[in-house]
Amino acid sequence: MNYNISEFTKKIFKIILPITFQQFMLALVSASDALMLGLVSQDALSAVSLAGQLTFVENLFLAAMSIGLSMLAAQYWGKRDRNSIEDIFAYVMKITSLISLVFFAVSLFMPEALMKIFTSDEVLIKYGVGYLRTVSLSFLLAGISQIYLTILKNTGKAVLVMAVSTFCVIINIILNAVFIFGLFGMPRMEVEGAALATVISWVLEVAICIIITHNSGKVKLKLNKILNINKALRGDFLKYTMPILGNQIVWGLGFTMYTVIMGHLGTDAVASNSIANIVKNLVVCFCIGLSNGGAIIVGNELGAGRLERAKLYGHKLTNVAIIYGIIAGIIMISLSPIIVNNISLSDTSKYYLRWMIILCAIYMVAKSVNTTLIAGIFCAGGDSKFGFICDTITTWSFSVPLGFLAAFVFNLPVLAVFAIINLDEVVKLPAVYKHYKKYNWVRDLTVKNA
Repeated sequence: MNYNISEFTKKIFKIILPITFQQFMLALVSASDALMLGLVSQDALSAVSLAGQLTFVENLFLAAMSIGLSMLAAQYWGKRDRNSIEDIFAYVMKITSLISLVFFAVSLFMPEALMKIFTSDEVLIKYGVGYLRTVSLSFLLAGISQIYLTILKNTGKAVLVMAVSTFCVIINIILNAVFIFGLFGMPRMEVEGAALATVISWVLEVAICIIITHNSGKVKLKLNKILNINKALRGDFLKYTMPILGNQIVWGLGFTMYTVIMGHLGTDAVASNSIANIVKNLVVCFCIGLSNGGAIIVGNELGAGRLERAKLYGHKLTNVAIIYGIIAGIIMISLSPIIVNNISLSDTSKYYLRWMIILCAIYMVAKSVNTTLIAGIFCAGGDSKFGFICDTITTWSFSVPLGFLAAFVFNLPVLAVFAIINLDEVVKLPAVYKHYKKYNWVRDLTVKNA
């Protein structure tokens, strides 16, 4: 069947590129935090990186909620069923707010216990406690904001979402400089300044999202739908989202174990690993944008009953993912000298960082393809169990145990340990692509609720 190629290209510019740019801007906040705190001290940088693991864990839950919401919203938007989208929007906002409230409370009341999980260094713990207490409100705000943004992206407002995120990120970066270094007469707050800037930017983003949705949104958040949940759609959401949540937790706990492993290899390893992850996240945001946008594009076609077109778009998105991965790796290697030579690290940390970036670049094609398929194309059609099984096996049967053995039994060098714990994407790529070719994801999830 022959489809107009320009139609797919238009969708890339209308949906994928705006979402990709939004992801890049979000990653830019972490990069600015690292750059500015790196100018304060290596300890400040390392402490905030470790404290940020709580944000990382919350983001696992938020990602699962957002992917599950997008999965159903994209298909029902393809069917132009706004009532069902409002039903699922209300339910996901309710449970996401409760989850975010837990993270807010833990950050506010248990910061020292959290920091001791990741490090025994008293200086890093002190910095981290101050950061977590100040940033605590952002955990609640982030959950609310992400669900609003997901709905807006899935109802034809991807460009507007990009604009909102860009504006709030710019405000965050400006406030970072003001509060961290004490500019314009403000007190010098260092790590707590970075936290305060984050909170203010989240307050702003939530306020803007509420105003946009209330005044011009095509889908509204209605109180009666929050109180009276559509049981059929709730069942669908839980059915397809629980494997995604399991996948996020399994992978996320594994990634946290990687941080624990690196955290016990010395402050030089912590600092270099922190920067390497920030650089990687700046580049991986292109892959995440592709998967999020791809899920919307494929989901729209599946919900509209155009299954063959959805399959064709899946093929095109996979090819784009390969190109994305190659470009991402080249960008990382090209930026490596600039990053290493312009950040305040010890000579040992700089040596580690240089090679960590190169190692990350090497596996970027595998990361791009896996992310696009597992979190994008598969989930667009409700095929969410495979990712859970795949990540469980590769993370806990390969990367985590081999990482511990390499670090604490065989006492391998820092870079060897880093290389081992980052091989999971390469290991699972053949299985992921084989599953893609089975086309289990080519399904219209809206049929039974039509």
